[in-house]
Amino acid sequence: MRPILGIDLGTTNSLCAVFRNGKPELVPNVHGDAMTPSVVGVLPSGAILVGAAAKELAVTQPDRVVSCFKRWMGSSHQVELGGLSFSAVELSSMVLKSLHQDALNLLQGEADEAVVTVPAYFNDHQRSATKVAAEMAGLRVRRILNEPTAAALAYGFHEPDAERRLLVIDLGGGTFDVTLMEVFEGTLEILSTAGESQLGGEDFTSRLLSEVLKTQNLQLETAELKTPLYVSRLRVECERAKRTLGTDLEASIRLPDEAGTFPDGGKRVRVSEKAFAKACTPLIERIVKPIERVLRDKELRTGDIDEVILVGGATRMPLLKKLVYEVFSREALMKHDPDQVVALGAAIQAALITDDRAVEDMVMTDVCPFTLGVDTAKHFGSQLQAGYYSPIIHRNTTIPVSREEAYATTHANQTVMHVDIYQGESRRVEKNVKLGELTVTGIPLGPAGQTVYIRFTYDLNGILEVEAYAAGAEDRKVSTIIAQQTAGLGAAEIAAAKERMKALKYYPREDQELQRLLRGAEAFVGEVSPFQREGLEAAIDAFEAALADSNRAAVESARETLLHVLTSLGYPEL
Repeated sequence: MRPILGIDLGTTNSLCAVFRNGKPELVPNVHGDAMTPSVVGVLPSGAILVGAAAKELAVTQPDRVVSCFKRWMGSSHQVELGGLSFSAVELSSMVLKSLHQDALNLLQGEADEAVVTVPAYFNDHQRSATKVAAEMAGLRVRRILNEPTAAALAYGFHEPDAERRLLVIDLGGGTFDVTLMEVFEGTLEILSTAGESQLGGEDFTSRLLSEVLKTQNLQLETAELKTPLYVSRLRVECERAKRTLGTDLEASIRLPDEAGTFPDGGKRVRVSEKAFAKACTPLIERIVKPIERVLRDKELRTGDIDEVILVGGATRMPLLKKLVYEVFSREALMKHDPDQVVALGAAIQAALITDDRAVEDMVMTDVCPFTLGVDTAKHFGSQLQAGYYSPIIHRNTTIPVSREEAYATTHANQTVMHVDIYQGESRRVEKNVKLGELTVTGIPLGPAGQTVYIRFTYDLNGILEVEAYAAGAEDRKVSTIIAQQTAGLGAAEIAAAKERMKALKYYPREDQELQRLLRGAEAFVGEVSPFQREGLEAAIDAFEAALADSNRAAVESARETLLHVLTSLGYPEL
């Protein structure tokens, strides 16, 4: 069987790994390095440069080079280089093609599939764009994997017998994720995740750059427009200084002249680690909020965390390690190279897909990072206002999952309902990401309030199936597949995914035995004494709520409780 590559497509650097001989190993590029800079340049001749060569070009011709384009994934942003226009997908595909070629060189042509990692907080459009970029590079994507999950897989692979609750803080060049998980008996269970797709090490470099420019009475935005070469050279110096501050208490930054050169005896600016940390305070505050959210989502406190793992090159900064100690009262772990651990974890995920014997005892669960729901209307007095978000699958729900909610028509004799499908956390749909739409027909004539059921089924590959039908018209179900991150799937693959989803679906309202129990219990309410009625009604309400939630375990539990109450009251049919 051909190996599946594990690829970490990073904002600053990208890596490729493969699982061979029972362990993951990094794929070296043509320069013998594990990391390939995520940088693309265009020479005056029109030739494309990728990686280290493009990064070198940025120093002398910054207008011909672009980096950090991962942040534009899923958007329509275009960049002009040497008279040519590129999207983030096209630029990313060039980096992926370079990694793919490195793997082909190592494996002698035996590699055309990959697991590609993305920030856990990437939305479906961003995930889709990543998959398209990989396909443009000649790769078939077997799984889009969250970066913190990949890192935890690497830690779990090397310590399979450990049982602990982990918090993975992943601060890369341009994105930030924090993921809470549990490891036990070879199982890695993701509990919750949060983050920002526009926060990373590059922002800390920009903070330092901005502070240095202020000493010269310059503003970053203005300087970039007027003296791009000056800013480009100074940014390189600030990046070096940021790394120096990882070990030293002070760093010296050379100031170039307007031509971008460093004359002998030229000016220097000295920056202390303390001053750098103060300048980055707003960024640190942005890091704290997602940490608080993942704990809050699972009703945990900082003391409930056994270990904090740092992932991503930017986590080497002392100010981040200090933050971890202040929040969790413990030192963060960095047992594996934070630049490499995500790619290694992606290779382990690839081994799980191919059922490699070295990982046969490992099991992993994941969560839906964003809330999924629909656009609804609300009554405010006599006014009906649309545009409100109604969640069906909440963020951090373990996947695969299937959930159903009941909705109602808004006016009399409404026979058609248009359903807009969204992803996000805002109360109003206009601030969320629209994924698709669906039209329900065949709604029976009647007054406003006719019931329509909408079911979301979400799988490990990020495929969302939306199914809807009107009460009494179960034979006229309509459905659509939202496969943003799996663009390019063939009809056969989508059909296979739908078959897998059938096993997740549960329709308790269509179960005649359950409905018979509900109706019988309701009829029995009038037979019991007033003192017994409250307890019986509470059991019936819980049973009916479980039926509406369509959760198999909850339905069975509520059913057993109701049967117990009915038996204790002498229900004649039991």
